[in-house]
Amino acid sequence: MRNDNAKILDLAYEAGAILLENGAEISRVEDTIQRIANYYGVDDVNVFVLSNGIMATGNNYARSKFIPIKGSSLDKVVAVNQLSRDVTNGKCDVAQLELRLREIRAMKAKPAIEQIIASALGSAGFCIIFGGGFDDCLISTIAGLLLWIFILYIGNRHLSRIMTNVVGGLLASFFCIAMFQFGFGTHLSNMIIGAVIPLIPGVAFTNGIRDLANEDYIAGVTRLLDALLTFFCIALGVALSFIIDAAIYGQMQVLDPLAASSDTAPLYVQLPAAFIATWAFAALFGVPRKYYIDCGICGMLGWLLYLILLRHTNMSPAMSAFFATALVALTSLVQSIVRKCPVTVFLISGIFPLVPGAGIFWTSYYMVSNDLYTALQTGLVAIKVTIAIAAGILVVMEINSKNRIGKLFLKDKKRRRTA
Repeated sequence: MRNDNAKILDLAYEAGAILLENGAEISRVEDTIQRIANYYGVDDVNVFVLSNGIMATGNNYARSKFIPIKGSSLDKVVAVNQLSRDVTNGKCDVAQLELRLREIRAMKAKPAIEQIIASALGSAGFCIIFGGGFDDCLISTIAGLLLWIFILYIGNRHLSRIMTNVVGGLLASFFCIAMFQFGFGTHLSNMIIGAVIPLIPGVAFTNGIRDLANEDYIAGVTRLLDALLTFFCIALGVALSFIIDAAIYGQMQVLDPLAASSDTAPLYVQLPAAFIATWAFAALFGVPRKYYIDCGICGMLGWLLYLILLRHTNMSPAMSAFFATALVALTSLVQSIVRKCPVTVFLISGIFPLVPGAGIFWTSYYMVSNDLYTALQTGLVAIKVTIAIAAGILVVMEINSKNRIGKLFLKDKKRRRTA
């Protein structure tokens, strides 16, 4: 019996390790390990999960493993989540559990060409929603494509994550500056914002907030610090590109923070751009293809509400971001119930149009320009928007802490079926 228990705990532990490695929140990792172990009769199990490690004990069993913070592959999170459902529903014995975990572990990342195209389209979409024109969009598209080629074939293979983000931000932004110097594009700032947006750490940022909401303070703070470090590295890369350009041409580029294209301002342009951008980042995060449209709708709805509040009310960007994020979080919860899929899949992609990528760029630009007062103001606005996004997620998750939304939704669905 001891050997059987050890094997079950090993398999439960492996399921948790796959989740943690690929972008799942701490509570999901702990819950999955407990569910699998308990279903097969191992009740005396204690699990402690950090953002970069798992410790489990029970029935003369003890195991720990360091799991470094890295990228995400949400298709594996979805697969383990479905496997956990099948186990608790009696559809999977121990042998099948072991086989399926091996298959999930062996799942390959999205093809390189799909990732590269997604990065290009994501950069294009974000260039538009942040005010770029169609000519700027073309440059951002090429920059996003080149950026992901660098990440796949140089950054991920030969550089640390810190250097990958710094050099990636430098190359993407310098490419945009070079094209602008040669007469391509109209709004340099929007071109660069779109170009560097694939580097934004959406998984670490979102899961950090969710871990804090679940009272996993150590993991939450660790992940948010990881996201903050990535933001800093991107900003450093952008700043270096302006410094190099100034050294070549003898002066800094003078940018207008209010520059935006009237051609891309209407909602019939903004909403498709938000949909495409969100879909693109769903692909970069490894979301299963069958959920791409769901993610795109989620991001588009959030961006629609944000624009309406910002353009037609007196709300600040931070307040508009709060309500838009709350809508994204609520939509993600409903989608997760309907699609029987982790809410993380929709939430991480859906909030991306609201992430203050423009604030990171302008803070970097003003610091390089020695306009420290404006840099401080811009940075504070970006921090306010970030806090508003975090608050929007926290409020909805707190409302749903006892699965209230899910119960109401399922109750209403049952009532409509019997009507």
